[in-house]
Amino acid sequence: MRITQLRQADLNLLVVFTVLAEERNVSRAATRLLLSQPAVSRALQRLRDMFHDDLLVRTSKGYETTAQGQRLLQELEVMLPKLDRLLSGSSFDPALEQATFRIAATDNAASVLAPVLCRDVLPTAKKVMFDFSAWRDGVFDDLDHGRLDLVLNAEDGFVPSHLQAEAIYEEDFVCVVAAEAEYPRRLSLKQYLEAEHVGVGIFGGRQTIPERRLGAAGHKRRTVIQVPYFSTAIRSVVGTELIATVPKRLAMGDAHHPGIRLVKPPPEMTGYRYMMIWHPRVNTDAAHAWLRSAMRSVGHGLGSQKA
Repeated sequence: MRITQLRQADLNLLVVFTVLAEERNVSRAATRLLLSQPAVSRALQRLRDMFHDDLLVRTSKGYETTAQGQRLLQELEVMLPKLDRLLSGSSFDPALEQATFRIAATDNAASVLAPVLCRDVLPTAKKVMFDFSAWRDGVFDDLDHGRLDLVLNAEDGFVPSHLQAEAIYEEDFVCVVAAEAEYPRRLSLKQYLEAEHVGVGIFGGRQTIPERRLGAAGHKRRTVIQVPYFSTAIRSVVGTELIATVPKRLAMGDAHHPGIRLVKPPPEMTGYRYMMIWHPRVNTDAAHAWLRSAMRSVGHGLGSQKA
């Protein structure tokens, strides 16, 4: 095995390069690496000398990778997690090893999964922290650049093809209406289309699955107000004739509210699968494998609750 170049290299510089390429800013990279800005700048110069290439060039939008820099980054995104695991051990024990997992999720996923994690997983995972953040535009870019470890979202057809995804549970829709609204226990498609709706802006400002279900049949509902959270949509129907189409498990948590009642949606509004999504570079990382296993177990445990 020829390792002449490796013996002369400072592998810590590769970590600095990866963070710099992700952050595209010396100050942010320095903060993340717990180094001074001059130290990061010196490391960049050493990297350029090592690879005989600029690797990162300054633009009006921050640093951009050169062609060789991009190739290097792609290799490191796969190699560094494997090397880190090789050095720290091949298994992960959540009772003994500290880890923080950064997860982006809609309010639906957080409301359904976080309580079960707290009850069934955290008591034995003493060193683990789950850091949930709100769903936002750019979550897949954050996943690409290592700012997130996992994304939880409905199977809506918008997951980039280079990411990996797995269904962890199935969900149904229910329609939430005001308690006094004169809607039957099950809505027909005609009644649904004639009504006005509260939409929930999730992906690019759209509640994608209901629109896709209706669009496939050549229909479109009339959304008169768009809100960012399902919980807000549920409360918005009180005292109105509006309809909010929301995940059933989430709605059941508010079913006791005296101002609302739950009715069945039209048959065309079929259910969907909920997914966990991750970057393939962490496929073999033991800590991330444990994270996915925990989410898989929690999600599959919900199956028996599906009505």
